[in-house]
Amino acid sequence: MNEPLAERLRPKTLNDYVSQNHLVGKQGSLTQHIKQGLIPSMILWGPPGTGKTTLANIIATESGRPFYTLSAINSGVKDIRDVIDKAKQSGGLFTTKNPILFIDEIHRFSKSQQDSLLQAVEKGWITLIGATTENPSFEVISALLSRCQVYILNPFNKTDLEMLLRRAIDQDEYISRKIIKLKETNALIRLSGGDARKLLNIFELIVNSYDSDKITITDESVLERVQSNTVHYDKTGEQHYDIISAFIKSIRGSDPNAAVYWLARMVEGGEDVKFIARRLLILASEDIGNANPTALVIANNAFQAVSTIGYPESRIILSQCATYLACSPKSNAAYKAIGKAQQLVKETGNLSVPLEIRNAPTKLMKELGYGDNYKYAHNYDLNFANQEFLPDEIKNTKLYEPGNNARENAHKEFLKQRWKDKYGY
Repeated sequence: MNEPLAERLRPKTLNDYVSQNHLVGKQGSLTQHIKQGLIPSMILWGPPGTGKTTLANIIATESGRPFYTLSAINSGVKDIRDVIDKAKQSGGLFTTKNPILFIDEIHRFSKSQQDSLLQAVEKGWITLIGATTENPSFEVISALLSRCQVYILNPFNKTDLEMLLRRAIDQDEYISRKIIKLKETNALIRLSGGDARKLLNIFELIVNSYDSDKITITDESVLERVQSNTVHYDKTGEQHYDIISAFIKSIRGSDPNAAVYWLARMVEGGEDVKFIARRLLILASEDIGNANPTALVIANNAFQAVSTIGYPESRIILSQCATYLACSPKSNAAYKAIGKAQQLVKETGNLSVPLEIRNAPTKLMKELGYGDNYKYAHNYDLNFANQEFLPDEIKNTKLYEPGNNARENAHKEFLKQRWKDKYGY
């Protein structure tokens, strides 16, 4: 029994595939493509353990196409060309079922490696399926990205993960021989982090740790038996997201000491400097925002600098940025404001723009009253004119609540002076 449980339970058909209903449910976009026999080149983007490799295999099987696979970690341009040559010989343009080339971790391909795929994708010699845990907008060249559909795979939810556990207990050749009572699942699910492969690996570890064939699994027994080895950092596996999470939360919690520790773990593990810098850039806006607008400037400069320099010097720039952000005042007011605004849009739909603030580039629009009664703020005292800018249906709605810090307290005072009681500042 050398094959891991996750591999033994790997689905072979769409009917067996768990989760991602938006893609492979009855009305899912990929389900429709498979039924029609028209498989576009695509990028599957999602965290580890969400079924990207499995899905690629199923697409090839159910569409009856030859299937080639490469890993971006150990494949070069020559390997790509060899596969493309085989694909061309097996049919290419002369069959409606051109071969599928699956490339795992396509974000690790260099520009030249990605360039070598362009003609084959464009000519239809292959259908490319790339899998990535990173945002393809940053990691896949625009020419290749424009030729592919991007499909997002989500972390498994609790129901999906519990279904996988039940499937393991009922269907696996080895585990089904044991009498297993799954009394509690919270610890297993929490440790998995939505990663199906990690869940099944932990579950198998737990089951094999018992001498008896009669097993009762509780949260306490799981935590007792799982031995977490945090000495090594696997930038391609499970700890990738755990450690970046610890890094970000340390900065959010204003602890520069913990921040540089987790940074060092990533640096020593050879983590991509741009991956770290992008997370700092997001944090500067999400967790600091208007409490210290300079944080975003520094994070952006750090991103540009490490993109140019690389290791080993980038570690210094990342350390400077991380410690600065950790020592900065915090506010998530901007983050919360856009969240509220998006929810309001979903609830209220496409409300009309008030006539007075509409654009009026044509004579007809002017005749219809577009832009009438618009008050140009600079023509008024303090460069402010009391005017309604929201649709009538949601006027007076406050979405931005400044945080309690020096800079945003000044924002609040500014808004209170201008708008009086309108928004309740």
